[in-house]
Amino acid sequence: MKRFLILLITYSLSGIPVNSIAQVKDSLLELSQEEFLNIVRTYHPVARQANLMVDRAKAELIAARAGFDPLLYMSAERKTFDGKNYYDWFHPELKIPTWYGIEVKAGLEENLGDLLNSESTPGKSSYLGVSVPLAKNLVMDKRRAVLQQAKVFREQSKAERSIMLNDLLFDASYSYWNWVKEYMVYRVLEETITVNQTRYGLVKLGYRQGDRPAIDTTEALAQLQSFQLARNDAWLRFRNAGLEMSNYMWQANDTPFYMPPVVIPDTSWNTINLNNRSLPVLDTLLNIAAMSHPKLQSYDFKLQMLDIDRKLKFQDMLPVMNVKYNILNSGYNVFKGASWGYYENNYKFGFDFGIPLRLSQGRGQYQAAKIKIAETNLDLSQTRLAIENKVKFYFNELAMLQTQVGIAEDNYNNYLRLYRGEDTRFRIGESSLFLLNARENKVLESRQKLVELKTKFYTSYQALQWSTGQLR
Repeated sequence: MKRFLILLITYSLSGIPVNSIAQVKDSLLELSQEEFLNIVRTYHPVARQANLMVDRAKAELIAARAGFDPLLYMSAERKTFDGKNYYDWFHPELKIPTWYGIEVKAGLEENLGDLLNSESTPGKSSYLGVSVPLAKNLVMDKRRAVLQQAKVFREQSKAERSIMLNDLLFDASYSYWNWVKEYMVYRVLEETITVNQTRYGLVKLGYRQGDRPAIDTTEALAQLQSFQLARNDAWLRFRNAGLEMSNYMWQANDTPFYMPPVVIPDTSWNTINLNNRSLPVLDTLLNIAAMSHPKLQSYDFKLQMLDIDRKLKFQDMLPVMNVKYNILNSGYNVFKGASWGYYENNYKFGFDFGIPLRLSQGRGQYQAAKIKIAETNLDLSQTRLAIENKVKFYFNELAMLQTQVGIAEDNYNNYLRLYRGEDTRFRIGESSLFLLNARENKVLESRQKLVELKTKFYTSYQALQWSTGQLR
């Protein structure tokens, strides 16, 4: 059956119409939870959007590195008027920004003409210079802040992707186990109808032979019809649950996949004794959630970006103090004839200083940055507590459901014994069909309750994984 399932999913995800495969309607194909979740992880639009978000963050990181790209710049201008060559100059320059706000630049100059600016050096010359910030922008500047935040955002996008996948897979798992529950209820009713059809035939035969009163045929038929109505309703719920689950199943060409009736849930889980299944340790789950829950990781990355912004805002409270120094030389070789004495007489030196007298903008933005960090820390504390409580809630629910399943199994087995005993008495004429039907109804009710609790147990287990952020 697994091969049929793989064939169906492979063909449908390749774009082949489902109707061409559904001709094998006599073979039911089983779909396990892991197979279903693998389809969701691979093809669901939300999962693909989550991956695109990471790719976008990587692209933004590449853009942020542009602040440290070397810049080659060239300017040239010529003026001629009334037959006179006023000026003709050509200035190529290379700027290389470095991490600590220091800029290195080198350039060439060629200045010709009769009316050059007095500051310009006639002929060919070259220079090599450096600009160094001594206060503002020494420890942090906008280029470094943008690059550092882009690096953090790349990691945060991975955490956001995990959050999206965690939520998506939890919703998909809930839908899957609802589909499983409705199928199991439908199958239980199908089995019950088979038994009642046989009984109805025997009761009619007994009536014809004079062993049963006519009212027994009416009661047997009414019981059968009530189960048939319940079966039809269960079939409708099962098909609708399949349609709901189809919301999470997509094909490789971005088109939806609709669940055909030929696909049924894998029922191997129903043979597992949940009473002997060991539950995870609560303290371990809490530690996993505290260390690796993607929501908490996202807050940590957000705090890192806010701290980078705080450091950048602090620079606005520092004075501008920049030192600029260029060594000069004639010709296009700045190191030609280089000596200490030569450069003592061929240089260009400058100093910039400035500071706002009240520092209003710097103080205000710095305080606002600190307040944002405090607000985010409060949100982090609240989120951490909510996650911890969710882990405890679903752990308690899982432990209680394990106990409930054990009680429900005993309850079902006891009702089954009573029903079998009543059936034996009915066959030998010591009981009535009314009592037998009452016993059967209790068996059906207890079996449906057992199915509901078992599927709820597995749903709760997925919810526990979700609460720790481990559905990936």
